[in-house]
Amino acid sequence: MATSSQLPTSVTAPPKPTWSPEPQHRPAPWLRPTIRIRLALLYGGMFLMAGIVLLTIIYILAANTLKEAPEFRVFGSNVRVGNISCPDLPSVGTVDEINSAIGSCIRDQRAMALHNFLNRSLIALVGLTVVAFAFGYAMAGRVLSPLGRITRTAQRVAGSDLHRRIELGGPDDELKELADTFDEMLDRLDRAFESQRRFVSNASHELRTPLAINRTLLEVQLADPEASPELQQLGKTLLATNERSEQLVEGLLLLARSENKVVDKRPVDLSEVAAQAVDQTREEAHGKGVEFRGVRGQVFVQGNGVLLERIALNLVQNAVRYNVPEDGWVEVGTEPQPGCAVLVVANTGPVVPAYEVENLFEPFRRLRTERTGSDKGVGLGLSIVRSVVRAHDGTITAQPREGGGLIMRVVLPS
Repeated sequence: MATSSQLPTSVTAPPKPTWSPEPQHRPAPWLRPTIRIRLALLYGGMFLMAGIVLLTIIYILAANTLKEAPEFRVFGSNVRVGNISCPDLPSVGTVDEINSAIGSCIRDQRAMALHNFLNRSLIALVGLTVVAFAFGYAMAGRVLSPLGRITRTAQRVAGSDLHRRIELGGPDDELKELADTFDEMLDRLDRAFESQRRFVSNASHELRTPLAINRTLLEVQLADPEASPELQQLGKTLLATNERSEQLVEGLLLLARSENKVVDKRPVDLSEVAAQAVDQTREEAHGKGVEFRGVRGQVFVQGNGVLLERIALNLVQNAVRYNVPEDGWVEVGTEPQPGCAVLVVANTGPVVPAYEVENLFEPFRRLRTERTGSDKGVGLGLSIVRSVVRAHDGTITAQPREGGGLIMRVVLPS
């Protein structure tokens, strides 16, 4: 990206903006904290806590029962004893020695019994916990299946299919109430969008027809060789005004249509789109002494080719028209990036304060002017660009250049 400028050195460049578009990283589907996973964790966690409490109570009761069991004692002077369970028990000894050895053996047997009981209970608890989590996940899925149906319907509606409805059956619970409310909202949205489509269609016909008639009448009058020079000049002025009105109507209609999301997407070579925009603007750029630069690498995106060409054409036209009087340039480049494609249009031009950049995307806004006449356009170019970019799930950002001009950066998913 070139940074040279032909503006006088007395012009102070505005400060660079500190923001930059950050790529959005969505977590993996199995890492998302969905309601189903949270309910499964809640059910499984509650079962685990209840199992731990129950195991603790059983362990305490078993330990107390074993402590309260009667102890075995031997009475007499000399005793001969043999026991397989107590291999360390002396076979011959005094009564006190034998009783002490038997007591130690019984305590060891109790400790071993409690240890085995605890291990087997923990194994059973772990197995039941796994079963509880699986059961909780399955039950949560069954309970939340209406929400899944609502979500799928909402996704289809997001694809501009406003005729779909949830029509959820079953008991009259909170989920059915939510689905019915969503269906009512879709009915209102469907009627509103249908009314908008009819209005755009009617406006397209009603506004284009008189302008086309005016243009034809003016062209016929200008073709009359007997017309006076004053009449010829007036006709040219009216023809230019009529042409600007036609551009305004076309821009407004395109802006209204581009607000909807693009559904029918096909692979489009962004470098070819940019090259077409450059070719269409080359004559105008040559007349203004503007040079084209940039490397346009081949990169494909999913979208509508006509609308993508409108993005590139509007950006290139703006870059040519809002440029320096002499030795200006426009750099148009495309490059692939992981998961997306980037179109960059940079140009020399007047200094643009960073705080005015966002206003340039508003309809009928120009740099330091608003709703004023201009021979550079009708003030809808960047508004249309932003609408079309959003319809393609992309982003557009503008950054002032050092020395004047802008760097427009369009990021589209590939």
